[in-house]
Amino acid sequence: MRSTRRRGLLVTALLPVLAVAATGVAFSYWAGSGGGSGSATTGTTLAVTLNPGTASNQIYPGGQSAVAVTVTNPNPGAVKVGSLSLDTTQGTVGFAVDGAHAACGVAALSFTTQTNGGAGWTVPASGSLVLSLANSLSMSANAADACQGASFTVYLKVGP
Repeated sequence: MRSTRRRGLLVTALLPVLAVAATGVAFSYWAGSGGGSGSATTGTTLAVTLNPGTASNQIYPGGQSAVAVTVTNPNPGAVKVGSLSLDTTQGTVGFAVDGAHAACGVAALSFTTQTNGGAGWTVPASGSLVLSLANSLSMSANAADACQGASFTVYLKVGP
């Protein structure tokens, strides 16, 4: 009987020690600190492409027209286009006129930068977005008679 009693006392005496040890392990798990580093790489974003825009309807001296343009995104993720503006490095200061109307001076044309009301546009991943840029192309009232019946190309570029 004495042996059982001693074992009982020994177990009773060891329980608080085991509880304190378990608490210490739990505390060190939650209170521990550490450090480290990691790395990752990103892919290269490809530029969106624009087909040259064309007037959506006939334009006349002193008038305006919408410009139709398609924005193509070759990236695997959607891309935000903040604005579309005239690319003056292409054509003649951003415009071209069909060959049959070479005497039509494109100086009579102007393009208003478009921002979709400040919201820009989101071009879907690996996709295209067809836009109609309302009243973006204007022709001055003093356009030459040689511009009658002409077709115009409007070169655009993407802005932030």
